[in-house]
Amino acid sequence: MSDCVFCGIAKGSIPSKLVYEDDEILVFHDIHPAATVHYLIIPRRHIESLDQCEPSDAALLGRMLLAGKKAAREAGLHDGFRMAIHTGAGGGQVVFHLHMHVMGEPVAAS
Repeated sequence: MSDCVFCGIAKGSIPSKLVYEDDEILVFHDIHPAATVHYLIIPRRHIESLDQCEPSDAALLGRMLLAGKKAAREAGLHDGFRMAIHTGAGGGQVVFHLHMHVMGEPVAAS
């Protein structure tokens, strides 16, 4: 999808503040954060939404979830965090490239 902003980020033609990347996924800062820590996790391969995922995508989805957990912990979200996937326009999806949100508020060490 040549006009997909997340495909552009995955290809490196659109800048992002990367947290993690490998051959299948990227984790980067959301440009409109809804929490102190707000990352997006995307597959490099264009998948429109969770609704288009097949059983063959199970390993990719698992990697995305585990990357989110790792990024959350490294960001200091030791007291908990949220992960969300908006699916379809009715589910609040705005960018039609599968993505997971990781959000939370770090707890100050006492």
